[in-house]
Amino acid sequence: MNSSLAVEPGRLPNLAEQEFFANRSANPTPTNHTPSQDPFQDSGALRGDDHQTRIIQKLQDLHDKLLNYVPPEIPEESHSNSLLSRLFSRELPLPTSPPESAPKGLYLYGDVGTGKTMLMDLFYQTLPPSVRRKRRVHFHAFMIDVHKRLHAAKIAMGYQGGDPIVPVARDLARDASVLCFDEFQVTDIADAMILRRLLESLVNYGVICVMTSNRHPDDLYKNGIQRSSFIPAIELIKANFDVTDLDSGTDYRRVPRALSHVYYSPITPENNREIEKIFKSLTSENPDDPPIRNRKLNTWGRTIVVPESSRKVAKFNFMDLCGQPLSAADYIEVTKNFGTLFVTDIPKMGMHQKDLARRFITFIDACYESKTKLFVTSEVPVFQVFSDDPTEEAKQIHISDHMRSVMDDLGLNHTAVGGSSMFTGEEEVFAFARACSRLVQMGSKEWAETAGQM
Repeated sequence: MNSSLAVEPGRLPNLAEQEFFANRSANPTPTNHTPSQDPFQDSGALRGDDHQTRIIQKLQDLHDKLLNYVPPEIPEESHSNSLLSRLFSRELPLPTSPPESAPKGLYLYGDVGTGKTMLMDLFYQTLPPSVRRKRRVHFHAFMIDVHKRLHAAKIAMGYQGGDPIVPVARDLARDASVLCFDEFQVTDIADAMILRRLLESLVNYGVICVMTSNRHPDDLYKNGIQRSSFIPAIELIKANFDVTDLDSGTDYRRVPRALSHVYYSPITPENNREIEKIFKSLTSENPDDPPIRNRKLNTWGRTIVVPESSRKVAKFNFMDLCGQPLSAADYIEVTKNFGTLFVTDIPKMGMHQKDLARRFITFIDACYESKTKLFVTSEVPVFQVFSDDPTEEAKQIHISDHMRSVMDDLGLNHTAVGGSSMFTGEEEVFAFARACSRLVQMGSKEWAETAGQM
């Protein structure tokens, strides 16, 4: 799947791309093949990795245990409050511990690009036929679903009140006996308080979870508000999951790939015309689906206006997407509806545009998870939009050791990408670096050829 660093015939990489990938060429990932002899470039075969082989054995062991695992019966919810109903109902008591026959789940953690998602997807796609109730979901989308269910449960309970997490956990367990989370993370106090009880209930209902994360459980919700209340959830994960480090020293997003011309900078009439030409080409393929203006998407009681779109392709100005208070749920809704997105006029963002930068990072995460094909025009090369101004004064701004370390791990040349003083906390620095890494992958020829399928 990994190709040598080549470009499309007839196009040379621009200066920014040359500088960006200079660090990669100077420190190539060791392989048994020279770039020109790489048999993986066109075959789509997976490259061997001893560390991933060890992880696959853990997944295989869990797969084998699931062959004979029979999930416990999930108790039905009582819909009656009458005395006779409570006296004569045979409702099963709520479980207080995991079933003895339940195998431990898996918690795979490691830096970006180490193959976590690929391995989890392989596991999910090859689950035994006996596992009829299964679900694979990105953690962002899962928590959005949980919040919707909690809201509905509170309404159903009415004035009598009660614990809404119990029926939500019961419904989730009834939907899936095997639950695969991608990119498990906790950054919000509301999620932290919900997850502590929700995970415990799911485990007690016999749900087997496989999670991927960028953090060891001990580092989840680090420095978060009231983190002490989340510690029991961390202990539960460590007690009921096989916690496994996936860092093998190879970042598969760093392996050189053929560049595809989907990013255009700077913002010039020529680049604007080129993007418009591509948009018109993609939206004219089906004469029964011409582009329309101001299509409306509804999510969480809000309306998102799409300036111009066909049923599969949409075009936004950057400020339409990031200049208003949209959330991860909104961006997921956009990427769910459109396999190809155009975003024009992305500015270079500094300290005064931190909210814009955060929303753009959240948008990139949604595009990456949904395998969206992305075309952009930007003031500077898109992987530099977060960097500080290239003035002599800004060059003196100290790049923290943590930021430098994360960027080095991702193969990001800080001279080309630029340091960013707007990101300070550990989670912010990691999100910044991950967004840069994902933008690189989404600009590859591989991504352009396979993304956007709906």
